[in-house]
Amino acid sequence: MKLVPILLAASTLLADAGPRLVYSKSFPGSKPAWCGITVEKNGESLYKEEPNDENPLRFRMTESDAAEMFALAAKLDRFKRPLESGLKVAMMGIKTFRIEEGDERREVKFNYSEDLDARALQDWFERISETEQHFINLERAVKYDKLGVNAAILQLQVTIDRKRLIAPEQFLPLLDRVARNDSYLNMARSRAAGLAEAFRAQK
Repeated sequence: MKLVPILLAASTLLADAGPRLVYSKSFPGSKPAWCGITVEKNGESLYKEEPNDENPLRFRMTESDAAEMFALAAKLDRFKRPLESGLKVAMMGIKTFRIEEGDERREVKFNYSEDLDARALQDWFERISETEQHFINLERAVKYDKLGVNAAILQLQVTIDRKRLIAPEQFLPLLDRVARNDSYLNMARSRAAGLAEAFRAQK
């Protein structure tokens, strides 16, 4: 008898699920050759580099950052109109914007767009992609290449200086692990500790 209320509650949750933005970029020959990003209205997000990746990176953006992305999607009429410029330009990867809400699915594909709002939204997704690639590189170095950790942190610092890092709190476990373990180079430990302190101060 308890099963029916549970099923009804589950279906209600699905029906009330907020909108999500889904982005993918396919660019064979680049690194990565494909990436996919999902952003929920509350900032919950995931990143993957394979369409069938069952273990994507999960992180949380601030709600204000997510709100900016959804506002840009609204300016683009929730992807009801074409975004491709039609100009003869080099192939820069096929980008797909999609919005999902309930049973609604709407998407648009383009290689290059002159629409400023489309370019601004694409830049948000590119920043996310850059951030998660840094996370992957740092995580790999922390686990398998202790001498490479300092270089990975320096690369991360460049992205920070360019103000392109998203959700920096996701790096805290890795940075703390480096800072507290004397098996890593002292300069790497010092830089990791400094970044961790800065990220916590921002939070």
